[in-house]
Amino acid sequence: MDSTACLAAWSRSLGDISYPLLSDFWPHGHVAQSYGVLRGEGYSERAIFLVDRDGVIRYIDVHAIDEMPDPDVLMRELEALASGQQHRAQASLLPAASETPAWTPSALGEDPGALFMYCTPWCPDCMRARNWLRANGIPYVEIDVSTNAAARERAAGFNHGRLHTPTFECRGRVVVDFADEDALRGIIN
Repeated sequence: MDSTACLAAWSRSLGDISYPLLSDFWPHGHVAQSYGVLRGEGYSERAIFLVDRDGVIRYIDVHAIDEMPDPDVLMRELEALASGQQHRAQASLLPAASETPAWTPSALGEDPGALFMYCTPWCPDCMRARNWLRANGIPYVEIDVSTNAAARERAAGFNHGRLHTPTFECRGRVVVDFADEDALRGIIN
């Protein structure tokens, strides 16, 4: 979400890095939303995604906006990526949804009336939703869209083809995002 000027300053602080950086300034937050880190208030969590030449995410660092990433950790990850030393098993490499069978919540063998939360382990809004659901004693089934391509496609289908986490489904009713607790309560009851 940072401007190009901000990214240039950050690059200089790391010793004038040579790899490309993306400014998600226009259209505002499009990439952050696609990666599940855009907050409803219009800003993102502090998030860094290292993507290899094949477009595979090799490293994800997401934390609170007031925390700074450790440049030494980032440089080690970049060096490992550049030298090819990262293992493919560490990557968030998923098969295309078209290569996986169609998926529905019933594929889990869960109660079809359960609340299903399509999410990722690292998404800040997903973390807030988990805490809220637990604090309110609301049972739910968590579905990790970073490891289940067909579930990821299903969740994106609820939002005009754009994945947003968390997305909730209960008895055929859907709420995209964790911005409106009343809307979420509405699909549960």
